[in-house]
Amino acid sequence: MTPTASEFDRMWAELAPVGRGRDGGYRRFAWTREDATLREWFTAEAARRGLDVTTDRAGNQWAWWGDPDTDGPGVVTGSHLDSVPSGGAYDGPLGVVSALLAVDVLRARGWHPARPIAVASFADEEGARFGVACAGSRILTGRLPADRALGLADHDGATMAEAMRAGGHNPEQVGRDDETLRRVATFVELHVEQGRGLVDLAAPVGVASMIWPHGRWRITLDGQANHAGTTPLADRDDPMLALARLIGEVRAAAERRGALATVGKVQVEPNGVNAIPSRVTAWLDCRAADEDAVRAVLADLADVGPTEESWTGATVFDADLATRLSGVSGRTTHSPAATPRTRLTTGASTAVSGPGASGPAVPILGTGAGHDAGVLSEAGIPTAMLFVRNPTGISHSPEEHAARDDCLAGVHALADCLAELTR
Repeated sequence: MTPTASEFDRMWAELAPVGRGRDGGYRRFAWTREDATLREWFTAEAARRGLDVTTDRAGNQWAWWGDPDTDGPGVVTGSHLDSVPSGGAYDGPLGVVSALLAVDVLRARGWHPARPIAVASFADEEGARFGVACAGSRILTGRLPADRALGLADHDGATMAEAMRAGGHNPEQVGRDDETLRRVATFVELHVEQGRGLVDLAAPVGVASMIWPHGRWRITLDGQANHAGTTPLADRDDPMLALARLIGEVRAAAERRGALATVGKVQVEPNGVNAIPSRVTAWLDCRAADEDAVRAVLADLADVGPTEESWTGATVFDADLATRLSGVSGRTTHSPAATPRTRLTTGASTAVSGPGASGPAVPILGTGAGHDAGVLSEAGIPTAMLFVRNPTGISHSPEEHAARDDCLAGVHALADCLAELTR
């Protein structure tokens, strides 16, 4: 067993019980007890490596190898540690663990980076508690204004400001953080693939080409509260019936427009077994390979008045950087069974021509999932992503998985990328 493998096993075992439910899924929401445990774990892992930890105005954590203020800006890698409700183990944490291990690999090689390297752990990437995805990176870059962020409330009515304060972070300092942004020259995020692209291409690791445009909308359906046992069916104004129609309309609109659309969260008031609801609030997630398809779905649902809660346009990563890191990643991950340099942008595979890179190129894939990398890219930071194969193709579920050997291949590919960017 290599030192990297043993360290991976140790770190993964330490994270495994945090926020794990009986179904095997995880509930690691921002600014909760579980989140505090994960923050402490990150700080401890950074300390083991002698990295200097800082927390920015948005609550994101940064562990620096080197001084970005005197020798920077630096190259940053990392991901997030929070989860969706009953989420998988790999979505987010794999990127943080891999980033820390990539530092170990570089040091074991005797690498002396020409510029600082940092490992980042972004806050509230999933948006599971307060409803806005990538909240930490959005606040950091100013995409999410501080007043709006702090006013967001969870299911129990607690605001983000209250939750931050309870978690030891001062909400009065929350806002765009130009000092932190100036320290970042390039960002590379490793993430478990949330689909089957790498499985179909027989490749353990890939590089991202783009993130599809995507957003979340709130839909409010009003009715009249009444007694379930005394109100005749003909006299009812039941918003649950409107919800049932809405779900069918969302699916039909997505099929017509070539998009992906989901009603995955519902809040019912007063939520009593023997009470006809007075109001149902539903949340729509919609994404597609192009923005026009998403907007067409929303137009089809205009009669229910979707209210935008978050929106991220198409994020096309720097093609030269993606191609460069595709070749670098192939140094230690290439398999004879893997398809030659490939780009997936709308779900179809096409060959990419161009000058050769440092090794056999790994696939270049598009994705429908949003990431902090997309937010930083939109803020003007050169950004890239690595994906690690997910044999189930399932994500946001306890069935999400990545083979240990593929995870280790991802670590070494990430180390190769960091070396390339800090030579």
